[in-house]
Amino acid sequence: MICKKIGWSVGLLAVGIGTILGQTNYVVYRAAKPVQVDGKITAEEWARAPWSDPFNDIEGTKKPKPLFATRVKMLWDDQNFYIAASLEEPHVWATLTQHDSVIFQDNDFEVFIDPDGDQNNYYEFEMNALNTTWDLRLTKPYRHGGKALNEWEIVGLKSGVKVQGTLNNPADKDEGWTLELAIPWKALSEFSKQTFPPREGDRLQLNYSRVEWLTTIENGKYVKVPKKPEFNWTWGAQPEINMHIPEAWPFVTFSNATGR
Repeated sequence: MICKKIGWSVGLLAVGIGTILGQTNYVVYRAAKPVQVDGKITAEEWARAPWSDPFNDIEGTKKPKPLFATRVKMLWDDQNFYIAASLEEPHVWATLTQHDSVIFQDNDFEVFIDPDGDQNNYYEFEMNALNTTWDLRLTKPYRHGGKALNEWEIVGLKSGVKVQGTLNNPADKDEGWTLELAIPWKALSEFSKQTFPPREGDRLQLNYSRVEWLTTIENGKYVKVPKKPEFNWTWGAQPEINMHIPEAWPFVTFSNATGR
């Protein structure tokens, strides 16, 4: 693929698809101090990091607006890439407790990162409201014969969840849940041709997804509505219902400034 240098090498095809889908850029500012990863998006730590636009359906704004709002913030320092997310949810539930379970069988939040923009050796991370996590590396997209390597781990990852309400309690109404992540640059460097931490103006290709299942309440418990597929709400739209098209993911740009 023909590539050009824009901070990091990225494919021209990726730039073209991103533009066509209307994916907007996001400036990631430097954190004033390390983030305490506890799931609480405090003003002291995150005030100068802008919220992203709300997520839309994976197929874009031509589909109905999501039932509940989802937004993200990002920061960075010399050790970590920080992510915070807010997920509006009137009934917060989760069941999976085993690391590397197929987390999207619960409502979840997902991160996809291609460290050097070559569509190979990219990373997927999923977590639920119990702070149960699943991290894996894709050798290349599934449609090109890629394999998912579940044994790969994000060494040094920190994750935290805070529920605004009560978890797994159908008797009340919740506000939602928030999360924080600290992904070490060392992990993103492991299979990348690029070096980290980033420099001023460097760009990174990534996307976020939220899986949401319709549920009913039976015998005091949440139960998925039979034969109803999950919703998939994303930060950047995809050309089809498939998160594994990394060339279509949005870009973020890194700044040494500490915020607006």
